[in-house]
Amino acid sequence: METEKRNSETMEEKDKRPKAVALLSGGLDSTLAILVMLRQGVDVHAITFLTHFGCDITDSSSCSRDPFPAARKFGFQLKLAHLADKFFEIVKNPKFGHGKNMNPCVDCRILMLREAKTYMELIGADFLVTGEVLGQRPMSQRRDSFPLIDREAGVEGLVLRPLSAKLLPETLPEKRGLVNRELLYGFRGRTRKPQMALAAELGLEEYPTPAGGCLLTEPTYAWRLRDLLEHNPDPSLRDIELLRTGRHFRLSEEARLIVGRNHEENEKIAALTERGDMLLSVEGVGSPLSLLAGGPDDEAVIRLAARITARYSDAKGLPSVEVTVRRDDEVSYLPVPPAGNDILDELRIAVPEGGGKRGRKRNRKAGVPRHEEVSLSHI
Repeated sequence: METEKRNSETMEEKDKRPKAVALLSGGLDSTLAILVMLRQGVDVHAITFLTHFGCDITDSSSCSRDPFPAARKFGFQLKLAHLADKFFEIVKNPKFGHGKNMNPCVDCRILMLREAKTYMELIGADFLVTGEVLGQRPMSQRRDSFPLIDREAGVEGLVLRPLSAKLLPETLPEKRGLVNRELLYGFRGRTRKPQMALAAELGLEEYPTPAGGCLLTEPTYAWRLRDLLEHNPDPSLRDIELLRTGRHFRLSEEARLIVGRNHEENEKIAALTERGDMLLSVEGVGSPLSLLAGGPDDEAVIRLAARITARYSDAKGLPSVEVTVRRDDEVSYLPVPPAGNDILDELRIAVPEGGGKRGRKRNRKAGVPRHEEVSLSHI
């Protein structure tokens, strides 16, 4: 009876505690924000959002570190939620534009806060918590960005940013006495020294080094995605997954070639192959596995794909290389000269020298596939 009474009292005490939904990436800042709330007696329910673009706990980036060990160690609840097509739509058409590459940072924060608000209402929480630091990110973590994001997400006054709270206007949880503003912080800028000192104070020993977690911020990946959307506005999840792997070449308006760079990438390409795809390799020597996807059968395109595959094989020094071409249950062999650097440079999907968002200048005439622009001597 006495034990039941104590358990009942414990539950009642917990029900009286302020409750917050915290956005947790698994990085240092978001974890610290939660620990600061726990220290104030807040009942924290964390939510980790997943996307198709790198914020995935199977990755090793700071954006996507596995959050479960911290949840177990410090005793807060954790929920995973995949943003799926909602996120992809804002990648394609962000209301507030892209960052330097394909990152829709402002729209991303708005979407996450909207979703977090839904969860907050579902569990009866009082407010939201993020690990954002004023001035750390150029788009979404500015003094003028926070009010805009909160307003667009419908969470005005509800978002507490504990690491920079003393530099920002009071929020509703502060005004209502749910948290003590004096025990919050005034961090700003890109330095991590204050956070590292706070981590040591709070007993947070393991956290990732700063790194890009979202693939949309990486120039090469962003360029590949931009090319994919230019030629296919509604790509499949397989198409998106392939962007992470290998060297990429645009052989025609419809066809692209993905060339494995090592054994691990060859295996991944094989695993992502679908019926109708064409696989190319050079047997008997070290060779990439190349995947030719998209477009109708075109002998010139297939030959070009074979030449590029030969170029990255250990037989690249030979005048002619026999490339094995597989499609479903069919196998054929195509002898070709390895491609030269001029072809690789022309067809590679990569950020042009000088960078920038705009595509490289092309001499392409309307309706003329890229491979037809290459000199006939290359074919």
